[in-house]
Amino acid sequence: MPFIIYAKDKPNSPLRARHRGAHLEFVATCREVFLYGGPMLDEGGRVVGSLMVLDLPDRKALDAHMARDPYFAQSIFGSVEIFESRQIVPELVPGSLDAELAKQRATEAAT
Repeated sequence: MPFIIYAKDKPNSPLRARHRGAHLEFVATCREVFLYGGPMLDEGGRVVGSLMVLDLPDRKALDAHMARDPYFAQSIFGSVEIFESRQIVPELVPGSLDAELAKQRATEAAT
């Protein structure tokens, strides 16, 4: 199940730089769960947080993953939002976008 993690750094904190190496080492050990991961940048290109999309079986597995990640273990984030998701594009199964569109059209026609 894909999980989206939207995490904003604590303002003016040195914690990201301090723990970046350990975080990258951790990510290298579990790269297969990452659908996407990277820093969020403000308009000036300054890192203000992280966006991660992880494919894990359930919320319990996500919580265990986050507990091992130095960025979470060392509390570099001021706020963290987590969302479950479903991948529509790019299609994992050919035709799944057309099926989703057909389902939406049927829903709209019924209302």
